[in-house]
Amino acid sequence: MTTRRFAPGDVVVRREILLGEVWFGCPTICVEDSPDLLALYLPPGAEFGFPDSGTFPCGRHPWEAAGYRAWQGHGKLMLHRPGEAHSVDVFWTGPERAFAGWYFNLQDPLRRTPVGVDTLDHELDLWWGADADRYVWKDVEMFAQRLVEGRYPGMADAIRGEGDRIAGLLDAGRRWWDPAWARWQPDPAWKAPRLPVGWDQVPPAR
Repeated sequence: MTTRRFAPGDVVVRREILLGEVWFGCPTICVEDSPDLLALYLPPGAEFGFPDSGTFPCGRHPWEAAGYRAWQGHGKLMLHRPGEAHSVDVFWTGPERAFAGWYFNLQDPLRRTPVGVDTLDHELDLWWGADADRYVWKDVEMFAQRLVEGRYPGMADAIRGEGDRIAGLLDAGRRWWDPAWARWQPDPAWKAPRLPVGWDQVPPAR
């Protein structure tokens, strides 16, 4: 398994691996890579990649079907702790880039590759808006539909359990991320990166 660390400003390809096949990819920018945290920034205009080859049992990626080809709006910051099955994503809104809230994105723990990291989004999420008193669950019905489609074989209990664990931490007032990330600003010199040639040919990380 690839263990090298990324330097700030490096392009890190975040891929989703569905049932052993590369399903989706996008280029992100490394903000921090330390033993305790990998922070990746998805900037506006970062392209989405959808492999041309392969037959996916659960169909093509929904963003491909919807015609999405790049990240729109403000960029988002994704905070990952080693081995954890979620990221804490930071969103901003409006012309002044005001902090919008924390998004707890359930996903496979990151696995490093020669070009970046591999994971798989688990559909089920939690959202805590900047002005809200409490978090809300997101995409509960869609998650149930994905289970019917066979996207997460044998994983349903673990995914629900991770969501419940996050909810329990939030209910207990635990904050395992640094709230100062809400004020983070990207380097103005960073441009929207492109996917490198052959990004989808690198074998999935195990």
